[in-house]
Amino acid sequence: MEWVVVVVGPTAVGKSALALTLAQKLNGEIVSADSRQVYRYLDIGTAKPTPQERAQVPHHLIDVVNPDETFTLALFLEKARHAIEDIQLRGRLPLVVGGSGQYIWALVEGWQVPQVPPDEDLRRRLEERAAGEGVGALFRELEQIDPQAAERIDPNNRRRVIRALEVWYGTGTPFSRLQGKIPPPFKCLIVGLTARRDVLYQRIDARIDVMVERGLVAEVEGVVTRGYSLALPPLQGMGYREMGLFLHGQMDLATAVSRFKYRSHDFARHQYAWFRPRDERIHWLDTTGRSSEELCGEVLELLSGLEAGIR
Repeated sequence: MEWVVVVVGPTAVGKSALALTLAQKLNGEIVSADSRQVYRYLDIGTAKPTPQERAQVPHHLIDVVNPDETFTLALFLEKARHAIEDIQLRGRLPLVVGGSGQYIWALVEGWQVPQVPPDEDLRRRLEERAAGEGVGALFRELEQIDPQAAERIDPNNRRRVIRALEVWYGTGTPFSRLQGKIPPPFKCLIVGLTARRDVLYQRIDARIDVMVERGLVAEVEGVVTRGYSLALPPLQGMGYREMGLFLHGQMDLATAVSRFKYRSHDFARHQYAWFRPRDERIHWLDTTGRSSEELCGEVLELLSGLEAGIR
């Protein structure tokens, strides 16, 4: 069994910078575990690695599908497992990097996710119900049908709630029953990055300001020009929804940016629900006032210690 280094933590905490440094020192390649970076054309608002960074270190699972295509957990696992195997066969180190908790734990714990194809008619009806009754009504239904699945799903995550109901209505079997676990064929060093809450929020706000300066509004305009509706789920995500409302004249830019920052703060808090400070599987490093080079040195020590312990 070979090692996979997993870097997790909230948005803007410094995961990408550390991963790039590690990959360069350890002959590694990065496998993205970000549920938004899989979409083409959504570059600035999802904080994708730049073309220069992607030239320095190979990245996988970025720009996989168009904004109007469905990307499921099952598809992520299929592609991530294939990427990891391919990287290892070439004698390099896979670094799984991202803040999408469900993606991370599904990969690390070896979840076996049902390959139930999307039912577009049923999904549309559920979407209509969510719009009319609210996603809370669908979540309460899921709690009755499949309480185990409901425990693992954010009640406000419309796509996840609808998917769990879709599997139930399509198979007659609760989503949770179709999800077993088989330990993966690799060992994991899971590194969690954190920062003081005030520092993290400052980093989030500064990054959003840079996104706007780099042309986030123009990026959203470009996506619309390509023919994609702002009502698509990826374009209802942080940043894109707010810039869309600005483009439609429903709020001024300052308000849109302020709401983007607020949603991002809330998202960061939610990410800590997936990556808990007391989880003994995670080696936590505080990034406050520390460079990626310094953090990299500590990760190398951790990895060396684990390898020595196994020998």
